[in-house]
Amino acid sequence: MRNATLGSEGPEVGVVGLGCMGMTWAYDLRNRDDEVSVRVIRQALDLGVTLIDTSDIYGPYSNEEVVGAALAGPYRERAVLATKVGLVPGTGEERIGRDGRPEHVRRAIDESLRRLGTDHVDLYQLHRVDPEVPIEETWGALAEAVTAGKARRIGLSEVTVEEIKRARAVHPVASVQNELSLWTRDSLAEVLPYTEAEGIAFLPFSPLGRGFLTGGVTSLDELPADDFRRTLPRFQQDALKANLALVAKVRELAARVGVTPAQVALAWVLAQGRYVLPIPGTKTPRYLVENAAAADLVLSPADLAELDALPAPTGDRY
Repeated sequence: MRNATLGSEGPEVGVVGLGCMGMTWAYDLRNRDDEVSVRVIRQALDLGVTLIDTSDIYGPYSNEEVVGAALAGPYRERAVLATKVGLVPGTGEERIGRDGRPEHVRRAIDESLRRLGTDHVDLYQLHRVDPEVPIEETWGALAEAVTAGKARRIGLSEVTVEEIKRARAVHPVASVQNELSLWTRDSLAEVLPYTEAEGIAFLPFSPLGRGFLTGGVTSLDELPADDFRRTLPRFQQDALKANLALVAKVRELAARVGVTPAQVALAWVLAQGRYVLPIPGTKTPRYLVENAAAADLVLSPADLAELDALPAPTGDRY
C-alpha cells in the first residue's frame, strides 16, 4: 500500500487505516469473534494498513483489550496506534456521556495503556468536546500525556475550526477525526480546507456511510435488533429507501470501473486532500483486503465529478 504522513509532521502510515469499533461495539454483536478480530488487525499490518484506531468507550473498554492482544509482542512496533478519550458510559436514557475534565483524562490514559499493553500510544484523541469543560483545560491534560511520554501526539474528533484553533493555542493538533463520506460532506466546507492548509491530518470515520455505501444494507429489517444503525435517521425505512438511489449510482460507477462500491467510496474520500487518511471499520478479512486495495484506485476527474454531483442523503446523521 502507498503511504502518506500523518499530517505534515507525523509518521508514515498506510493511506487507508483500520477502525476497530465494530469488532466489539455498535454493529452486529451476534457475530463478535475476538480471535478473528486479532487476526484481522495483524493481517491489516501485513497489508500496510498501519493506522489502527480504537477508543476506551468502544465496548466499553473491551475494544482496547482486543487491539492490545492483537498488537502484543513484535506487532506493536509495526502499528501507529490511536485511541480516544472523552466519552463515557451514560446513565438513564443517555447511552453515552461526555467527560473532558483534566482529572478524567489523566486517569483514562493510564487505563488505556494498561488495556492496550503498551507504554505509549502514537495518537491520543479527544473523542468529543465536553460542553461543560473549556476545551483548553481538556486539551492541556492531553498535552500532559505527550510531555509524560504516554502519547506521541494528540488529536481531536468531531470539532469545528474554532475548536481546533482554541486547542492549537495550547498545544499542536496532529489530527482531526470527523465523519466524511459520499453521504456526509459537512467537513468539506470549512474543517477539511483548514486542516489541509495547516498540515493537520484528517481522519474520516465512517467513510463507507456505516456500511450503507457498500450496498450491503437494503432494509432496516436486515439489521440486528441491537445494531446501533437502527437508531439513526438515515437508516429508517422511508429514508433508507430514498438513499438507495444514491447507492445505485455508486454501484453503477463501480461496475463501469471494474471495482466494488466500497472501493469507489474510499477512493473518493482519498481524493479530497493530501492529508486525508480514511479509517474504514471491518472485522472481516475479505472486506479488509477490499478496503486496502482502494488505496491504489485513482478515479478520473469525470468519475470524481459524477460522485461530487450525487444528491444529499435523506435524513440527519444522528
